[in-house]
Amino acid sequence: MIRRLQWAGRWLFLRIENGFNLFFGQALNPLYHLGAITFFLFWVALASGIYLYVFFDTGVNEAYDSVETLTRHWYGGGLIRSLHRYAADGMVITMLVHMSRYFVFNRYRSFRWFSWVTGVFLLWLTYASGINGYMLPWDRLAQFVATTTAEWLDWFPLFAGSLARNFAYEGSVNDRLFSLLSFLHIGIPLGLLIVMWVHTQRVPRARTSPPREIALMLGAALLVLAALKPAVSQGRADLASVAAQVGLDWFYLPLYPLIYGWSAGAAWALALGATLLLVLLPWLPPQRRRGPLREFQISFRPGNLSAVARAGETLLEAGLRQGIALPYDCRNGGCGVCKATLALGSVDYGVYQKSALSDAERRAGKLLLCCASAQSDVDVELDQEREWQASVEHMSRLSPDVMLLQLKLHGSTPLEYRAGQYINIVLDGGETRSFSFATAPGKSEFVELHVRLIPGGRFTTHVFTQMKPGERLRFRGPFGAFVVQEESHRPIIFVAGATGFAPVKSMLEHAFEREVRRPMVLYWGVRSRKDLYMAELPERWEREHPNFSFVPVLSAPKPEDHWTGRTGLVHQAIIEDFPTLQGYELYACGSLQMVSNAHPEFIAHGLAEEACFSDAFTYSTRVVPG
Repeated sequence: MIRRLQWAGRWLFLRIENGFNLFFGQALNPLYHLGAITFFLFWVALASGIYLYVFFDTGVNEAYDSVETLTRHWYGGGLIRSLHRYAADGMVITMLVHMSRYFVFNRYRSFRWFSWVTGVFLLWLTYASGINGYMLPWDRLAQFVATTTAEWLDWFPLFAGSLARNFAYEGSVNDRLFSLLSFLHIGIPLGLLIVMWVHTQRVPRARTSPPREIALMLGAALLVLAALKPAVSQGRADLASVAAQVGLDWFYLPLYPLIYGWSAGAAWALALGATLLLVLLPWLPPQRRRGPLREFQISFRPGNLSAVARAGETLLEAGLRQGIALPYDCRNGGCGVCKATLALGSVDYGVYQKSALSDAERRAGKLLLCCASAQSDVDVELDQEREWQASVEHMSRLSPDVMLLQLKLHGSTPLEYRAGQYINIVLDGGETRSFSFATAPGKSEFVELHVRLIPGGRFTTHVFTQMKPGERLRFRGPFGAFVVQEESHRPIIFVAGATGFAPVKSMLEHAFEREVRRPMVLYWGVRSRKDLYMAELPERWEREHPNFSFVPVLSAPKPEDHWTGRTGLVHQAIIEDFPTLQGYELYACGSLQMVSNAHPEFIAHGLAEEACFSDAFTYSTRVVPG
């Protein structure tokens, strides 16, 4: 039964993750950052809770009025209250999805039992904190939650009905009870934070902060939700009457209707039974052990670094746990950053996205460190040096806001990459900016990048205003799995938005060098004529290669452009030319908005999910003084 659930869950997760990869890009897939997102939501709930508590009056007769005043009359109070509510709801969602993912991918047994069990306690503490929080506004919902909780606890002989008597009539609730509730709403989250810290200690290099882009998008989504559907009180509590109808938060209070619909004992049986099942799950069903659990010796080359891997532990986990600096990003088999070569031994390759490790790469000996676990002693060949020193060799403006950079590597080690991959420029302070290779592998001794000026962008502003030839840079790479599936024979549609042309240029040049005969068409979508900063190049390719065609699309041509070609959104032009995309392979690179708008349209017109590859980029900006 468990295996069937896990198989079905993996099937579902992999397809959802693939869709998210196409929509957000592998680096910003929220399913790869669930633990870090939970931490982020906790800090949002904590910060907003502190703000609310400053203006909250703990008196039983003043609590409701103070919350109402804060919500309706105090500047920003209503928005902060709603933000607090939805951040707490989000924690429940991310924790449940996080646990579900670890269950279906069978990452909760053996040495992982501690993280799993502490995760169960985290879930309980989160629920306890949220339920306690619903009592504080002392509205009709608070009355229902407090009364029902007391009746539920009174089921235990220890209390014997004494708790519910505190809510039996008007005047039975006093200020001391509210002081206790306020103390609990401080103490329980403090305990939650401590257990969250303990929970992450068994996970080597666990991330507790999501990528900044995810944090910004999630914060914006919470603010929009708070503005559109604000959290409000449901009328002053009145112990002289019964709260017959209230609006429930189904993320935190799903059991409460069952306490009356079934019985308090049945609700406890469900809650405690489910908890016991979750706690015991790492040992269910009991597995027969034939001798002691084996450990395997892992050798990482170059460097002759060694680690010991426990049974079922991924190569990445083993290396990070023992202090070895290994390349990784998503840790879930979706990005391909941790790709390496199996030189000796055997492994269980695990479950991963085919876009991160193709069948051809696996046959060639490639594996993903974050998914593969040793079945014998193994030797693994890592990618060569991943941090590079370079100097700016040449700069030239391709358009008013696009600069061509050519970087000359320091040292004698050649940089090997695949067409479509990217590098991360490392800035002072450790921040990075991502740029795709704009030439085919091996075509030039220089690393060519196309840098678009972003208003307020720290690095791009420097490129356009201060950078000179000879300036030294350092970068990490290559990264990314946005590469042409070479074992396929399907015709290819390339979609480029603005400087998304750079990786597509690299991929097409590589295809022409290899004399690929598959039909290929490039749709390049920009705003105006000047944004087609290298249009003469694909025009020349179209003349030289009979299997290639080029379709530029302008979304907002200017009168001086005298444009007579295609206009509108680039993905709509593709759909007009290809009413059905069945049997095609599509590679899209551009802004997150372009990719997210185009993907569902392509799927709706017959493009197979596994034949749609994308690399969506976002911009990091910072206002530059002066």
